[in-house]
Amino acid sequence: MDNEIIKQIASEQKITIDQVNTVLSLLGEGNTIPFIARYRKEATKGLDEEQIQAISKEYQYSLNLKQKKEDVVRLIDEKGMLTDKLKTQILACKKLVEVEDLYRPYKEKKKTKATEAIAKGLEPLAKMVMSQNVTSSYEELAAQFLTDQVTSIEDAYQGAKYIIAEYISDNASYRGYIRKTTFFNGKIVSKKKKKAEDESRVYEIYYDYEEPIKSIKEHRVLALNRAEKEKVVNVKVQFNKEHILTFLSDKIIKDSSLFTAEIIISAIQDSFKRLIAPSIEREIRSELSEKAEKSAILMFSENLRNLLMQPPMKEKVVLGLDPAFRTGCKLAVVDKTGKFLAKTVVYPHPPQNKYKDAKKVVTELLNKYPIDIIAIGNGTASRESESFVAELISEMDKNVFYIIVNEAGASVYSASKEARDEFPDFEVEERSAVSIARRLQDPLAELVKINPKSIGVGQYQHDVTQSKLDGELSFVVETVVNQVGVNVNTASVELLSYVSGLSKTIAKNIVAYRNENGKFEDRKELKKVKKLGAKTFEQSVGFLRIPNAKNILDSTAIHPESYKVAKEILKQNGFKLTDIHDERIKEIGEVDSKELLTDLDVDKYTLEDIIKAFLSPSRDPRDEMEKPILKSDVLKIGDLTTGMKLQGTVRNVVDFGAFVDIGLKNDGLVHISKMSNRYVKHPKDIVGVGEIVEVFILDVDLTRNKVALSMIEID
Repeated sequence: MDNEIIKQIASEQKITIDQVNTVLSLLGEGNTIPFIARYRKEATKGLDEEQIQAISKEYQYSLNLKQKKEDVVRLIDEKGMLTDKLKTQILACKKLVEVEDLYRPYKEKKKTKATEAIAKGLEPLAKMVMSQNVTSSYEELAAQFLTDQVTSIEDAYQGAKYIIAEYISDNASYRGYIRKTTFFNGKIVSKKKKKAEDESRVYEIYYDYEEPIKSIKEHRVLALNRAEKEKVVNVKVQFNKEHILTFLSDKIIKDSSLFTAEIIISAIQDSFKRLIAPSIEREIRSELSEKAEKSAILMFSENLRNLLMQPPMKEKVVLGLDPAFRTGCKLAVVDKTGKFLAKTVVYPHPPQNKYKDAKKVVTELLNKYPIDIIAIGNGTASRESESFVAELISEMDKNVFYIIVNEAGASVYSASKEARDEFPDFEVEERSAVSIARRLQDPLAELVKINPKSIGVGQYQHDVTQSKLDGELSFVVETVVNQVGVNVNTASVELLSYVSGLSKTIAKNIVAYRNENGKFEDRKELKKVKKLGAKTFEQSVGFLRIPNAKNILDSTAIHPESYKVAKEILKQNGFKLTDIHDERIKEIGEVDSKELLTDLDVDKYTLEDIIKAFLSPSRDPRDEMEKPILKSDVLKIGDLTTGMKLQGTVRNVVDFGAFVDIGLKNDGLVHISKMSNRYVKHPKDIVGVGEIVEVFILDVDLTRNKVALSMIEID
């Protein structure tokens, strides 16, 4: 491991060198991030998943940068052009772009105007002009270079200017200054194309738009990129051309009275227009896009994490309703464990309008099964279906509620191989109804079956580098799954695949073993699963739970490597394993941990986690989150008045605000400026997806069916 890189990471992450070394060693030994974060806290001094991932990423980037610097030094040295000063400059670079700037003059170039001029023997002329130390006249100097290929004085100087222009463009110092001054003083400018098609005027704000580069918001960068990609606008970086040309002239020209000054000024103008400006523009826009991508991916990750951490509606029988007009509303009943019980289809909406028949069918289902909640998907015909369900509930003497469920991605899952394998005889929409019902019962278990990108809780997710997005979202899902833990006897292949150390193949083997041999009775039995070796067992077993296991510890988050210590803690405090679910076990939270640390061979982190597991053996961190809002009546946009106070569920958080479901067809928007009386740096600092918030009606636009909301009380 590279000690310099490790020191740098420790400094940037504000942790110790030992912590960085430990994390890199543990990762190098094949340990997963969730395993290190949960079961190697003593070694890392309590670093969490995100800190461990940051160390891993930063180390890899630094290694790549170091390799690039070494390669560039070697390539320049092979040309016999490396100096001690240049080598020191290259090795001091902190970014890849800085290395590229220094390497640019020595790179093998493709055919350019400058290389053509050099091939004609004009490089000495260019160097003489740049030296600005000539005694001969304009004509006499150039005449020395006339050949069959260079037939005139003007041709000679034109070729020299091309070479000088490339010299200037390749100068790392000049490029660094121009990039910096453009970033801090330049603007992003967009204009609508003459023949652009934007019927819905989605990009109207960018038809004639400009904003300083240094302050442009990330979501605007992505919006401009998309508008440009869809050929609605042209986007340019606006330079302070005169300032840059003056800067270059002042740097390069020694004596403006010499005839060489005019040639150099012409070369400077050509260099800026043809080489520097397009290149710097690409670099700045690339840097802005990269920063915007990073922000968008982070936002998507935060939203996904909050969505996956939504509390499950445990022990509820649910009727899932996938709404539609022409093809009818698909219904599916699932029991408390998510097991499918019944399905049907009703047509309460146009064009069939079989409203009474639909009521009869749903009423029969509600009477036949002990349904607690009706989960309605939020797609097409959702609010019409809500009105239908609300009216039906009001007419029944039955304690039933309904809820609108975000069905994003349900159709993707329903058409997948996994869904077809589980329900081969179902229509796609019928599988979707089952998914909607299960999504309410256990959002995490159902959502892991869907590609995270299809869940729809981000902004501009299709405009970012998909490999980066995939990697980050997979990390989020993996982190949440392992924080929550998995019931090995009910988990799907998809859910098991995210467990620390388990591959898709081993997940399938676990389910196959379960189907053949029945439920797992203890964690040791997992060792019998095909391809599940000792290392995989170590990495995964702590996250795999067996409710009602022979050994009660197998149902907790305590790792088998700590069972001996766990039993000793119980014994020293007068408890047995069977007392774990007893009320008296709470007394263990009052024990003197310092005394236990002295008596037992255990670290403070493991001791704390074991005691937490004793106090809440079946703890699910999602249970601490607010439960979703259940309803029995419908809200219409016409019912709203300015200042009205409502409760709503945050459906999505973006850079400029949050979309809140208050029970209308379209979610209302709380703009970032209406989230708090204090300054809000980003909406995610105030709200998260799935959070229940109190909002006030700010404005109602009946024509556009839009509602503006405020989290600040309106007078």
